[in-house]
Amino acid sequence: MKKYTDTGKNDTRSGFGAGLTELGRTNPNVVALCADLVGSLKMQDFIDENPERFFQVGIAEANMMGIAAGLTIGGKIPFTGTFANFSTGRVYDQIRQSIAYSGKNVKICASHAGLTLGEDGATHQILEDIGLMKMLPGMTVINPCDYNQTKAATIAIAEYDGPVYLRFGRPKVANFTPADQKFEIGKAILLNEGKDVTIIATGHLVWEALQAAEQLEEKGISAEVINIHTIKPLDEAAILASVGKTGCVVTAEEHNILGGLGESVARTLTHNHPAPQEFVATMDTFGESGTPEQLMEKYGLNAAAIVKASEKVIKRK
Repeated sequence: MKKYTDTGKNDTRSGFGAGLTELGRTNPNVVALCADLVGSLKMQDFIDENPERFFQVGIAEANMMGIAAGLTIGGKIPFTGTFANFSTGRVYDQIRQSIAYSGKNVKICASHAGLTLGEDGATHQILEDIGLMKMLPGMTVINPCDYNQTKAATIAIAEYDGPVYLRFGRPKVANFTPADQKFEIGKAILLNEGKDVTIIATGHLVWEALQAAEQLEEKGISAEVINIHTIKPLDEAAILASVGKTGCVVTAEEHNILGGLGESVARTLTHNHPAPQEFVATMDTFGESGTPEQLMEKYGLNAAAIVKASEKVIKRK
């Protein structure tokens, strides 16, 4: 199997900041809005280079979504920035009514998603955001896995016409995808071929899936690993091709088991190719305060949990 190397840990939110800065230099229609979290969203370089194209809305997230929707009418491409909890749960009505319903070209960019927000605790650790966003008609939902992929995704969504939810995180994680990659919305990436089990992962769990595959190989189990960075639209063809070969699947995500990637994969299989599936996700619970590593361990969102789920699902074939 192919081995992947961590070229240096970095946070995916910095990948967003780097991508936004590059867009500021190449696309004059890109504008940015922030709800008083410039530092956390890594937007300062864009602001320094394009002060006239930045709008500090303050702690008024609902107003930010309304302003962003209005800016699209004049041909601008607005990128909104705040924490995932405030980007979705706090402003769901505004997104639904002002952005999704009329198909406005707004890019909702959400940092500090999932449990790995860490010490800020349950009130900030949204684990329902993928479900909230994927249920909106016409909303594209993207959850990249590392710094390089987040930067590439940020640049790519500026060329896509329509509302997008781009989800990324706070902690420094393994950076292992190519720096010069071309990001294709809706196109899964086959990271490793295997014959015994398919592991479909998204976001921070992709690296954990690769580590799990190495551990499974030592046990004589051949795991196929797929990076699903776009949860909607879902690359159903890639999923069906893989599970048709392996006969079973594990889905892994830093999100509630209800409403996330796992359920989208299960729906795809039910309609086309029923197969045993195990879910690595949070089990319908809120989070709590702790370090990212402690929380991922406690809630079973790591390589060890993926290995256990893989061994279990293989027995169900």
